[in-house]
Amino acid sequence: MTASPSIENTTENTFGHARFLSPFTWRYGSEAMRHIWSEHYKRQTWRRLWVALATAQSAAGLVSAEQVADLAAHQHDIDIDAALAYERDLQHDLMAEVKVYAEQCPIGGGVIHLGATSMDIEDNADALRLRESLALLLESLRGLLNAAADQISRWADTPCVAFTHIQPAEPTTIGYRLALYGQDLLADYVELQRVHDLIRGKGIKGAVGTSASYVQLLEGSPLTAPQLEAQVMGSIGLNAYPVAGQTYPRKQEWQIAAALSGLASSLHKFAFDLRLLQSPAVGEWAEPFGRQQVGSSAMPFKRNPINAEKIDSLARLVGSISHVAWDNASLSLLERTLDDSANRRELLPVLFLATDEMITVSTRLMRGLRIDERAVARNMERFGTFAAIERLLMELVKAGASRQTMHETLREHSLHAWEVVAAGQPNPLIDDVCADPTLLALLPADQIRALMDASRYVGLAPQAAQSMADDIRAAVSHSA
Repeated sequence: MTASPSIENTTENTFGHARFLSPFTWRYGSEAMRHIWSEHYKRQTWRRLWVALATAQSAAGLVSAEQVADLAAHQHDIDIDAALAYERDLQHDLMAEVKVYAEQCPIGGGVIHLGATSMDIEDNADALRLRESLALLLESLRGLLNAAADQISRWADTPCVAFTHIQPAEPTTIGYRLALYGQDLLADYVELQRVHDLIRGKGIKGAVGTSASYVQLLEGSPLTAPQLEAQVMGSIGLNAYPVAGQTYPRKQEWQIAAALSGLASSLHKFAFDLRLLQSPAVGEWAEPFGRQQVGSSAMPFKRNPINAEKIDSLARLVGSISHVAWDNASLSLLERTLDDSANRRELLPVLFLATDEMITVSTRLMRGLRIDERAVARNMERFGTFAAIERLLMELVKAGASRQTMHETLREHSLHAWEVVAAGQPNPLIDDVCADPTLLALLPADQIRALMDASRYVGLAPQAAQSMADDIRAAVSHSA
């Protein structure tokens, strides 16, 4: 037997399947999102901030042009192994990166991080990554919304049985049901766009946010501390909070997590409903199923809705993360505490990678949604007739009958017919009501029979569905 690799023989920065890996490292989420939340990109963004700070300080005469040029020349020379080696002793990841960067810059290394506190760099870098991540999700969500709009339009006029209390109810249309999901997703899109546009960084404010170190440094220079901050933030294209402690308000991350939790809720409902409708008891919808796909290791006939189940599973995770973000915001005592730091290393990447995966899978399900029109028609024939009873009731009352009396008469016919259907026999309801002399005294049999066609009892569903599809397309096109 070959011995498994020893953990002791692996380096700090070596990752393989002999060690624990997060499923978000390789299984869930896109490579683009993984790049944003990678250690390499984080350190690149830190260095971008240091170059921006040094550039602004050069305008104040604190840093030379040669020093800035040296920092810029080595901005992308990330050496994570060297930084981790320093961090073992320093116990401070940002200062370890400063040491590596300074060693690479013989001219400018001595001015890196001048006047700054760690969160002047880290929080602004995180804000940039938050904004990039939301932009990536918004782009993906536009694809999902367009796919939803296409399906809403396609099925806007197709009647199907609606369900309330998970029991057959009056008819709706497939497009109108899809429009419910589209409406929720459009609201999520609008909210995420709003949150994206409001993202701000800490700014350049020093240890507790008072800018004291910068005021001291800039004394006698042509720049004030606010002007320095404006130059740095302008160069990275990010607005700053006017007031901050040592960090930007953690409320910002809760607002983002809450918006993503709302999106997760919408995706969860769509996926859960698909799972219900894929059940053979209903059998109307199904997610795509590949020719070589295996549904069960034990039962070869199974075609499980595994993608919809994955969406629901990840949605629960995203929903739970918003509570941790709430704790981080509300328990950030006084000017700051460090008890959010460890969980944010996991919370922020997972929040975006899980949502990224859900949108991708939901888009695939929406585009490839399988509608079994035979099952839809079968369920309409079996249950839709019962729903048409209300339509008949309205006309009987319009013909002069008592609403309460007719309700009781039709209820008795319906209960009898339900027992017959439950026994596996054809639904007798139409023939029963067409033969009832009490009803025939009010309406002719041919009119009663026509009224019992439930497929025509969908109200404004087709028009409302198409209108929602148009609204989605307009909103997505306007903001793209």
